[in-house]
Amino acid sequence: MDILIKIIQFFLCFTILVGIHELGHYIMARVFKIRVDKFYIFFDLGFSLFKFRRGHTEYGLGWLPLGGYCKIAGMIDESMDKEYQKQPPQPWEFRSKPAWKRFLVMIAGVVMNVLLAVTIYIGVSYTWGESYFSNEDARWGYNFNETGHSLGFRDGDRLVSIDGGKVENLNTFLNALLITEGDRRVVVERGGEQIELTLPLDELIAMRQNKGYEKLLVQRMPFLIDSVVAPTAARLQKGDEIVGIDEMRGLDYRGYTDYLKLHAGDSVRLSVVREGGMPVEFKLPVSEEGKLGVFAYNPYKFRTQEYTFWESIPAGFRRAGDMISSYWDQLKMIVQPKTKMYEELGGFLAIGSIFPSTWDWQDFWLKTAFLSIILAVMNILPIPGLDGGHAIFTFWEMVTGRKVSDKVLEGAQYVGLIIILFLLLYANGNDIYRFFIK
Repeated sequence: MDILIKIIQFFLCFTILVGIHELGHYIMARVFKIRVDKFYIFFDLGFSLFKFRRGHTEYGLGWLPLGGYCKIAGMIDESMDKEYQKQPPQPWEFRSKPAWKRFLVMIAGVVMNVLLAVTIYIGVSYTWGESYFSNEDARWGYNFNETGHSLGFRDGDRLVSIDGGKVENLNTFLNALLITEGDRRVVVERGGEQIELTLPLDELIAMRQNKGYEKLLVQRMPFLIDSVVAPTAARLQKGDEIVGIDEMRGLDYRGYTDYLKLHAGDSVRLSVVREGGMPVEFKLPVSEEGKLGVFAYNPYKFRTQEYTFWESIPAGFRRAGDMISSYWDQLKMIVQPKTKMYEELGGFLAIGSIFPSTWDWQDFWLKTAFLSIILAVMNILPIPGLDGGHAIFTFWEMVTGRKVSDKVLEGAQYVGLIIILFLLLYANGNDIYRFFIK
């Protein structure tokens, strides 16, 4: 059942993204009175799942879920249909329109994907707000996993800055470690002093490839008393913080409870800080189960920035802009061999794996917005066969006044299809290697 929910989310998301993208081309073509021969969600190689015709356009659902297409009359596209070239240009064909109109038709799909992401972020911001953990709330610092320790962090460190910028949001901090083209400088507060750590690029690459960033750091849990449930612990009060047991100092909740288990049935000397900072010390017995007879509580809470409808509009644009910037930085890293980001390219299995095994509408829409941004950025790349490839030739014509010949466009289309096929095989081959071999 879990895998079925993942598959349903993946296909629903993919259908929305492809449909919106192709709808952009379709609408702009019809605005300029260009005939659209076919409008398909997914590819219909050999046959389609269903189709119908209305006017000059055939609408349908293909069987191969690798995208979709909008076949515009008089345009060299992935179908490689060249029959129209044998006929004189018609006023309703793509090739008969001015370059600026053709350019707008070409980028309309990308624009629609960006607008979809913006719309989703506006809706999510208005409905659920924006939740995040503020670094300011980590008064007791963080505990780090093995990867964090190898980078130089120590349990209890508090984050101050990264590359000179104040650490405010943990997600932003982690993204800065993962998306980098060089070393990172992180300042932490340790024992009342500020210490600068240099995180080398090769170690950050290793962390990314080995997924050491998962649970890289977690909030350090203090031993705070919520309530007293045993008479033997009556000297403790709600709000007390245990900061030491016997000679043990500087531990977190787990460290102190582990120590208590080792002294089950004994008495221990507690060092307690009460509200207002008043220190108190006294002895208490430890039960045979290694407990004091108190309940502790978690002081950490996620902050939620709530928005009115009108406030959610600029918030949606901001979130979409941040995502575009972040993904563009990742693309730049892919083409730089030293970052080894190309080794982490993923295909359909990788995309499908980002969806959870339970249905959560907020998560679904956030994932859809993220993938819509990816689709927009990828499509605007100047690779023949993609929207950016078509647009770059049209832009050249707008600048120079010289139209690129159909033979050049055909050749570029073939080159683009080869590049796209290679990328698909490479990305999905990485999936197979990671999921089934590695």
